Amino acid sequence: MASTPVNAAQSLPLFYGSLVPLSSQLHPTHGLKARESLAFTSGTHAVPLTVDEFPVAQRHYPIVFGLGESPAPLALIGLQEGQNLYLDADGKWEQNAYIPAFVRRYPFMLARLAPESQELSLCFDDSAGVVVAGEGDPLFAGTEPTETTKNILQFCEQFEQAVMRTRNFMEEMEKLELLIDGEVTIQRPDLPQPAVYRGFRMVSEEKLQNLRGDQARKMVQNGMMGLVYAHLFSLGLISPLFERQFQASTAAA
Repeated sequence: MASTPVNAAQSLPLFYGSLVPLSSQLHPTHGLKARESLAFTSGTHAVPLTVDEFPVAQRHYPIVFGLGESPAPLALIGLQEGQNLYLDADGKWEQNAYIPAFVRRYPFMLARLAPESQELSLCFDDSAGVVVAGEGDPLFAGTEPTETTKNILQFCEQFEQAVMRTRNFMEEMEKLELLIDGEVTIQRPDLPQPAVYRGFRMVSEEKLQNLRGDQARKMVQNGMMGLVYAHLFSLGLISPLFERQFQASTAAA
């Protein structure tokens, strides 16, 4: 979820095919078209979350943690690689289901124009097809950004602040060594073998219960404990997600 330098050698974030700085010089007549489809999310089964989203996201999706050195919280929107179970054939997200901010931010994001730069610039994916010349809500009035652009910038700034809070949360989780490799087994009466899901991390309830009193008190005071329990409660949604996948597979057969 980190901001990515435009000229970075590493791959771009999830969903992004390119990253171009938005400017009145290069995009004087460009506008933002209404987004009619979220089909760009169809090839993913997990979307990064910020801790700010835990309270609402935990009512809709299982929240797990990724693998690797810098794991991020993830909302599971599917259980098979490349399958978003909340998207219909027209690219519409399921009505009343929470849409993660990472999805709503696209095709914009804040990024460093050079690795050594300390400033973040508003950029967009010019392959997304929603920022186009002569169409949509204008992004500039002469050299000045319009309200549309100001609102986009504000949203991206708030998202970056949430990302920083999420990083701090994850650093504390690592220090407390609360995360373990996750495994969920689901048995359906009409299936011969249980389904087993791995490849994510989760909070160990045993380790949580064995925290020192001062550590647990600090987590309550700084809000971490509420976030941890939002994650733990959300894991109960893995079974309904499996049912959703089973029904989708049956319908496709």
